[in-house]
Amino acid sequence: MNDKACISFLQWALPHLNLRWPGFRRVRGQVCKRLARRLVELRLSDVEGYRLYLQDTPSEWHVLDAMCRITISRFFRDRRVYGQLPARVFPALIDMAQQQGEKTLSCWCIGTASGEEPYGISLLWDLVDLEKKGVDLSILATEVAGAMLSRARKGCYPASSIRELPDAAKIRAFSLNDGQFCLKPRFKRRVQFRQQDIRNEQPDGAFHLILCRNLVFTYFCRELQEEIGRKILQRLQPGGALVTGIHEILPVSLEGLEPWPSVRSVYRKNPQI
Repeated sequence: MNDKACISFLQWALPHLNLRWPGFRRVRGQVCKRLARRLVELRLSDVEGYRLYLQDTPSEWHVLDAMCRITISRFFRDRRVYGQLPARVFPALIDMAQQQGEKTLSCWCIGTASGEEPYGISLLWDLVDLEKKGVDLSILATEVAGAMLSRARKGCYPASSIRELPDAAKIRAFSLNDGQFCLKPRFKRRVQFRQQDIRNEQPDGAFHLILCRNLVFTYFCRELQEEIGRKILQRLQPGGALVTGIHEILPVSLEGLEPWPSVRSVYRKNPQI
């Protein structure tokens, strides 16, 4: 299957899944490889045959949906975002929690893949010179794919996954085991994983910090972005922070958010809402 045929197929199929082609344009190779393997499994000669198969076999849409999950992930994937959190965002959230009489700052990571993002937040919390004033951090990480969650719970990664980390952080936070860098227990204890599809289900409770990066506002269609965005905001405490991907643009219909002062890709929920 050539690239042109895959592009044509995705531009047709993605809207049926409430997904958008622009989000997949640069990462389509991952989906196209899975699609090629699926054609071999079904003994189909081309994507036109697969298109007919989808029309005759409605259950196959669930298989295609799973093939469209992008799993590119590594620690501190965008250092421009992570580097701003300890100095500018964490202190304000800690003060907010203290004013509310809370001893735990609650964080929700959406679409956690194999765990690099929530563990990265845990690393930041421990490794930076930050006065926590008796406030600890609790992280809930949700992910739809069971295989990804299994990898996340193990907390072991190849060298490529930690290449963005400073050497001091690698030494302090990881142990080398059979060629894999395994996170030490102290950095894993704050993170709880849960299998959940953000499109159908969200956790209860209110969070001081929510990370929704490179998922909802990249791959989902505009209507679904708006629908899920509102549900996310309902779970963000007034004054809390929403962190998005560096290239993502929030739907204009999401009200009650304002850019965090001097911080890119971080938004603050209006304390009055």
